[in-house]
Amino acid sequence: MKFVSIIIPVYNDNKLLPTCLTALTKQTYSKEHYEIIVVDNNSDENVSEVTDQFEQVTLAHEARAGSYIARNKGLSLAKGEIIAFTDADCIPQTDWLEHGVLALNKQPNIGLVAGRIELFFKNPNKPRSFELYDSLTMGFPQEQFVQDGHFGATANLFTFRTILEDVGYFDENLKSAGDRQWGRRVYESGYRQVYADEVCIRHPARYSWADVKKRAIRIAGGKYDLAKRTWNSEWDGVKDLVSYLKPPFRSFFTIWTDTRLKGFQQKLQFTILMLRIRDASIKERFRLQLQGGSPERS
Repeated sequence: MKFVSIIIPVYNDNKLLPTCLTALTKQTYSKEHYEIIVVDNNSDENVSEVTDQFEQVTLAHEARAGSYIARNKGLSLAKGEIIAFTDADCIPQTDWLEHGVLALNKQPNIGLVAGRIELFFKNPNKPRSFELYDSLTMGFPQEQFVQDGHFGATANLFTFRTILEDVGYFDENLKSAGDRQWGRRVYESGYRQVYADEVCIRHPARYSWADVKKRAIRIAGGKYDLAKRTWNSEWDGVKDLVSYLKPPFRSFFTIWTDTRLKGFQQKLQFTILMLRIRDASIKERFRLQLQGGSPERS
């Protein structure tokens, strides 16, 4: 049985972290064959108050802001031949590790396994518009990520240490989209990428405007960071900005034809929320590109 290192970056998430760690200590995988490394990314909270409750958890600290820097810190301490990534607000199924390791070893030349990320609502019978927006437009379609984007979200990702040693660790200059950039490196190095539906974690849908807006701003920052690396001149940046500002007519059409949205009122609320998110994302892009700001941390 191969030894696994689970790495979890955390920033001010003492409320949800205990649920994640409890789920990880109840895995069907032998406890002697995995470790849990929590990396405190300079939280205002005392993360040790949570981690001290779990014998299997090692707490590390990374003062530099950024979840990818924190993950790299965890990698520097990891003992495992296999590396598993998840986040503090995720709840892994009890067989998550077992299925993740099996999927990673199922075929030769696998560089990464991206597992299913199942969003859930606080009240399944009456989801808020923010939760619906998160689940329908800002969720984690891991299978699509693998097939179309050649990456997997680090909320549910398995790889071998040897892959990381070959293609390198995460780009510490990125505050968002570092998993996308790292996944592309794995793909371009010739490794296979696999989506595994049975490798499942659950993730709460974002419940408030602040949570939805915060993620949208992080995504805008990540896209900007990756885009500007392809620019050869200021004119390339201008063209990219103009393209970014194009109205998402197709998305608005999709809203009004999506059968998962029930009734005129729900679709109207969803449309208004989408416009608010669009406004926040554009303001963030202007702040970054025209005012020389730095992307928000993830």
